[in-house]
Amino acid sequence: MSEQRYGEWVAVRRDGFVAELVLDRPKAMNAVSSEMARSIAAACAALSEDRDVRAVVLTSTHERAFCVGADLKERNSLTDAEMMRHRPVSRAAYTGVLELPMPAIAAVHGYALGGGFELALSCDVIVADPTAVVGLPEVSVGVIPGGGGTQLLPRRVGAARAAELIFSARRVAAAEAHALGLVDRLTAEGEDRAEALELARGIAANSPVGVRAAKKALRLGHGLDLRAGLEVEDAAWRTVAFSGDRAEGVAAFNEKRPANWPGE
Repeated sequence: MSEQRYGEWVAVRRDGFVAELVLDRPKAMNAVSSEMARSIAAACAALSEDRDVRAVVLTSTHERAFCVGADLKERNSLTDAEMMRHRPVSRAAYTGVLELPMPAIAAVHGYALGGGFELALSCDVIVADPTAVVGLPEVSVGVIPGGGGTQLLPRRVGAARAAELIFSARRVAAAEAHALGLVDRLTAEGEDRAEALELARGIAANSPVGVRAAKKALRLGHGLDLRAGLEVEDAAWRTVAFSGDRAEGVAAFNEKRPANWPGE
């Protein structure tokens, strides 16, 4: 396993075709400061360019928190002008995760609140253990979810449920979060990272060309009418139908052997 640091508080660990994007600011429960936001964005930019990465798992080194959201101590010290300059820096962190071309899985335990939950929502799948507490409490401090929460949450749970959760600013414990679809898998305590990595390894065993194209079709087609969505799917199909991965996958199936994906 190799590790590369991005600033003081973010690391990327590589194990084969799986990359682990690690939030590592334990003294602040991974509160996202300007510096940390830049590091997340830089790490995501590097991962997006790496054709050898087939799946990403977003994890935390803190025992009691995935991420508690924006660094409100830093925010309290910013002038209005500084807040405006900070905004694109903050957005780049969330869009960096959201726009990863390969599947991204969040491994959540403890608090995932505000921007922390938005980082998880930016992933394709959320795995959580029973200690997880999620929510978007921004209106309780006079702002709104600004890392994609008002758009990503209703896509998961519907407009009315998202409105209730955002307007009330309430925190949701793991069992209810799973029942509502706020998280996708509920593990035994302390097993969120291990299960997320296992899921990522299973994804990474499939065609990287096929998986990336499927993610693109899922993302671009969401919210479109059926006819338009099917056109998105057809365009994605055309990108893989004549690929090396398609040829290798069919050959491996017929020869009853594991595929050796060329990734192109």
